[in-house]
Amino acid sequence: MSEVKNEEKAAIKGGEFLVKETNFNDIFIPEEWSEEQKMIAQMCVDFLNTEVIPILDEIDSSKDPKLMAGLMNKAGELGLLGLSVPESLGGLGVNFITSMLATEALGTGHSFSVAYGAHTGIGTLPLLYYGNQEQKEKYIPKLATGEWKAAYCLTEPSSGSDANSAKTKATLDKSGENYIINGQKMWITNAGFADLFTVFAKIDDDKNLTAFLVEGTTEGITLNAEEKKLGIKGSSTRQVFFNDVKIPIGNMLYKREQGFKIAVNILNIGRIKLAGGVMGGAKGTITESVVYANEREQFNRPISKYGAIRYKLAEQCIRTFACESATYRATQNIEDAIEDLVKNGLSKEDATLKGIEQFAPECAILKVYGSEVLDYVVDEGLQIHGGMGFSAEKNIERSYRDARINRIFEGTNEINRMLTVSMILRKAMKGEIDLLGPATAVGKELMGIPDFGDSDNSTFSAAKKCVTNFKKALLMVAGSAVQKIGDKLAKEQEIVMNIADIINTIYVTESTLLRVEKMVQLKGEENCKEQIAMMQVLIYDGCDIINKAGKDAINTFSSGDELKMMLMGMKRFTKHEPFNPKEARQLIALKLIDKNEYCY
Repeated sequence: MSEVKNEEKAAIKGGEFLVKETNFNDIFIPEEWSEEQKMIAQMCVDFLNTEVIPILDEIDSSKDPKLMAGLMNKAGELGLLGLSVPESLGGLGVNFITSMLATEALGTGHSFSVAYGAHTGIGTLPLLYYGNQEQKEKYIPKLATGEWKAAYCLTEPSSGSDANSAKTKATLDKSGENYIINGQKMWITNAGFADLFTVFAKIDDDKNLTAFLVEGTTEGITLNAEEKKLGIKGSSTRQVFFNDVKIPIGNMLYKREQGFKIAVNILNIGRIKLAGGVMGGAKGTITESVVYANEREQFNRPISKYGAIRYKLAEQCIRTFACESATYRATQNIEDAIEDLVKNGLSKEDATLKGIEQFAPECAILKVYGSEVLDYVVDEGLQIHGGMGFSAEKNIERSYRDARINRIFEGTNEINRMLTVSMILRKAMKGEIDLLGPATAVGKELMGIPDFGDSDNSTFSAAKKCVTNFKKALLMVAGSAVQKIGDKLAKEQEIVMNIADIINTIYVTESTLLRVEKMVQLKGEENCKEQIAMMQVLIYDGCDIINKAGKDAINTFSSGDELKMMLMGMKRFTKHEPFNPKEARQLIALKLIDKNEYCY
């Protein structure tokens, strides 16, 4: 077994994974957690098991906002609400990757996880990253301890995805010392018990939003009743009305007309944090699934002995493992970028925003992939439970309902797919990523003699070749689409969705490959058989996903001989050697069944 080298990590930019090869030494994998990080994660798990899980039914049925507020208080006493807050402001000051681990560990908390995420994320971070020192010192310590709870008021009845079209207004009063806010916000998480609202409004006839800090006790704020929702029923979600709400001019957050910038940057954080949270939820659901499969007997055998059930269990694990691999790869990339920016003189807050902004495409990818992984896991988990899964007696029923919101939270998955493509193309236009050179090379390759393979058919060599070809497929499709459709590509949403699905598949398959390669270096191949099997199935299925998305796009904008050539190229770039996916999934499922819990 060779030793992992501690070489300096090669710098990589957001989105650059499409054209730059990554060495497994340059990524972080969950197998490398420190003891201190594991202790923080265990503290989160213990909190859920002690305070939240035993009263999930009560949380969902309670109409008293004090119940969730009380749980938030207890979390605050343990320091869980201030993990990302600097010690100077009353927090623990952990780094970004450690805060992600805590988010994952709290991901099985259902409605509590939503309240926690809203408070520590969109509730606290705008102030932490954009507030002046006076604002931070006044509010952050209270938010870090849970003395005060936070909410984020952006969405309105007429503005969801198009947030900058909000109609809430702020007007300077005659004294010039206060702003008067009038408007309506909806889908506001934590509204029922929030002490501090971050409110987005337009001053007079401004084109862009401005953000304001509004205390919950300010006269003129009224709340509608709690929304009746499909899931996350214990999460407080209300409409908030602002009727001549007067706040001091000193409560403007950051600068005039910079609210939309704040919203976009905070959403980037929310997207990758959502991936962490759903990952925890998926692992918890897999454990519930395998426990039930081992206990439930049909025809005098546990249903975990049947191939159809083992397929579901294995596929749940494969997708969750892939999500985890990609999420922590991106999280460490962001952490490295933050550290570099701090070394170059930026404050920790500015560096964090800039570092996350650099990897905004990856954040969007992970939001989409993670939310769809959880949807798959809970759907198959309910199916494994059969009739009992449809009954509220089992927690899987709640998991199924609660999961659905994640494809809408933090920008719908459709919006995030389009954002992924537009952000990467924008980086290419600015010269931050060289897509043109590699795309041109792929075009020349299509005109040449096909590569009939080489003598190295080892596990990782074959996997790397597939991922390299996936990237060529993307460059061929995206390059041709840009060339033919130009500036109008953004309006061709079906094509953009196809390209996004190719990009997403590339990122998660490569991330999983890199993780498994690093695991083998650390532990040896014999101890990583199941993880190797996961990687192989993921790449095997990725061939078909990319082939279908690529063909759908190509058939839309190409024709004649060019179409034939590109379809041949797509076939070439998604070719896979014969492989037995059933055997691989059986291997994965058997270990899971033996351990009786998610064990990867």
